Amino acid sequence: MTTYKDAGVNIHEGYRAVEKIKNLAKSTYDKNVLIDIGSFGSMYSLHDFESDYILVSGTDGVGTKLKIAFLMDKHDTIGIDCVAMCVNDVVSLGAKPLFFLDYFACGKLKAEKLQDIIKGISEGCKQSSCSLIGGETAEMPGFYKENEYDLAGFCVGIVHKDKAINPSKIKIKDALIAIKSSGVHSNGFSLIRKVFNVDNNPNVLNKYIDSLGTTLGEELLKPTKIYVKAILSLISEGIDVHGIAHITGGGFYENIPRMLPKNMKAVIKKETIDVLPIFKLVMQEGNIEEKEMFSTFNMGVGMVIAVSESNAEKTIFNLNNNGYEAYIIGEVNEGQNEVEII
Repeated sequence: MTTYKDAGVNIHEGYRAVEKIKNLAKSTYDKNVLIDIGSFGSMYSLHDFESDYILVSGTDGVGTKLKIAFLMDKHDTIGIDCVAMCVNDVVSLGAKPLFFLDYFACGKLKAEKLQDIIKGISEGCKQSSCSLIGGETAEMPGFYKENEYDLAGFCVGIVHKDKAINPSKIKIKDALIAIKSSGVHSNGFSLIRKVFNVDNNPNVLNKYIDSLGTTLGEELLKPTKIYVKAILSLISEGIDVHGIAHITGGGFYENIPRMLPKNMKAVIKKETIDVLPIFKLVMQEGNIEEKEMFSTFNMGVGMVIAVSESNAEKTIFNLNNNGYEAYIIGEVNEGQNEVEII
């Protein structure tokens, strides 16, 4: 059985690292810091500036999905991923993204390639109604290979203190609603590259796969779906959203508990999940256990939203009406800040 750790990524060591650095971060906090490390974004009160608003920020990169872009020499969508990973986290706390900055580092700067990357970032910002206001470009010969680069981003959003989404809003019996993903998004690519032996056999990316309806490479480079307009539409319609989990690295088991109180758990009904063909293919080709899949990938669910049972139907209608496929996958029960997939 292949695991994420076999591909070089040790999720549990990541947890241990976060625990070790938490106190270092907390030693810098002032009274305006409203949330500890581990949430989908940071929250900083503007109370000292006589405002009832909170700044919410998030930062992320694209990960080894970049390797697929390098091998296919296709760079015009990877910027959407960079924006999506940040703005989806920020909106998970109920905040409207305001502005975005990028960091691009390479071994040898090529203006046309950078233009393609920024074109994707610009498109991601447009999709999330967020302004691209700056960034940093670093040429680092001898550090990166000539045709390789790294890409990361940083986003700041804003929310009124009375509308911020946090675990205190979650209630027992809340409905858990999935919003469909566009594909793998930007997590788990170290495992995917191992499963398909991409690094040693890059031609596999050009293989047309019937179940996907496209080549493997084109499927893997599908940009991460941006959910900002979906969430802000729910809020503007007056739907009381109790919690939001952005399903990224760590899959269901890591991300859903981040929106829950310590005394509750999410019960997910496995048969309700519309697992995308790419995940079925990865599971089969890699001989990967089901729990490992749900611990690594989004499995076709980009976000999970918690609302009261009475608001579930209205929430799904709103999301579907705005072009997002949504459906119920479970509910909140008493528990110990965990996910149970049945």
